[in-house]
Amino acid sequence: MRMKRLLPLLFGIGLSLPVQSADVLNVKLMTLDLARDIANHTLEACRKQGYQTAVVVVDRSAVPQAVLRDAYVAGFAIEIAERKANAAILSGISSGEFRKNRAEIHAELNEIPGVLLLQGGLPIRAGGSLIGAVGVSGAPGGEKDEACAAAGIKAVQDRLDFAE
Repeated sequence: MRMKRLLPLLFGIGLSLPVQSADVLNVKLMTLDLARDIANHTLEACRKQGYQTAVVVVDRSAVPQAVLRDAYVAGFAIEIAERKANAAILSGISSGEFRKNRAEIHAELNEIPGVLLLQGGLPIRAGGSLIGAVGVSGAPGGEKDEACAAAGIKAVQDRLDFAE
């Protein structure tokens, strides 16, 4: 008789455990070494094309982790590159694609502090998780900025693909 009373109680306790939310979350974070390598490869890709650029790699929280600027690039290009990377963090897609997808409100989105919807920012993913973004400014056109960013990510793609 006692067992019959305990079974529903134990069953009810068992069902309630998975419903509770986790107090601690596990996330993937980009290391400084990875951010630096992406920035270096991106800058080198631009240099090979003859472009002087600024490159900013931000983490998943849109905090700069690596910043590089060629000698002839004005300082405000760093801000533009960072804001392009932040747009990629905000949307999870390239800053240029985000601009196209939200063309009807891109002017309003550009009013968000730290975000700029111009082509040249790409998300960085590892194991399906958004771990950061890279933004480039200074090449003659956003499509060239984006191509440099893509080359920087491609140079470390094997590390991203096999990240746990």
